[in-house]
Amino acid sequence: MSPRTRDFALAGLVIVLDQATKAWASTHYQVPVPIIPGLFRLALSHNTGALFGLFGALGDPWRSILLTLLPSLAILGIVYLIWQADPAETWGRIALALILGGAIGNLVDRVIYGHVIDFIDVYWSSPPLSDWLVSTFGTNRWPTFNVADSGLTIGAALLLYEMLFHRPGAEKKDDVAPVSD
Repeated sequence: MSPRTRDFALAGLVIVLDQATKAWASTHYQVPVPIIPGLFRLALSHNTGALFGLFGALGDPWRSILLTLLPSLAILGIVYLIWQADPAETWGRIALALILGGAIGNLVDRVIYGHVIDFIDVYWSSPPLSDWLVSTFGTNRWPTFNVADSGLTIGAALLLYEMLFHRPGAEKKDDVAPVSD
């Protein structure tokens, strides 16, 4: 399998998993379902904004235009980057594929429903950590998210890691003979 085929297949897998889990959540989690009490539950939520609800208060049509046009342009850019990327840059390509799948998954929701379907709710309800979280951050919950958001986050973390710690050619032995004085 070529690297491009692998990358676009991975992006497609993220999209399929994202849309399938959102469809499942939309029909089964109208009422929150605790998975790990005090820590993790499945709870349906609709996000009209971007990351963490950003731009959610911005009125239409500007919010819709902004949150549809910018991701569409980003998707085109990511497809271009995957298409042009060096086949040897495995982790960078995988990172871009995860970001691509996540971006498309959330864009599909925004185009079809006018909002993104979220359902994974992580929180901490036990004091004293819960009290500290509320006093420090104003909440003891992480914003509700979905599989597409997970792909975006994992992909961004991988890409950041590659940018900070990857040394081109480090995995290859230097073919040049040492120069003697």
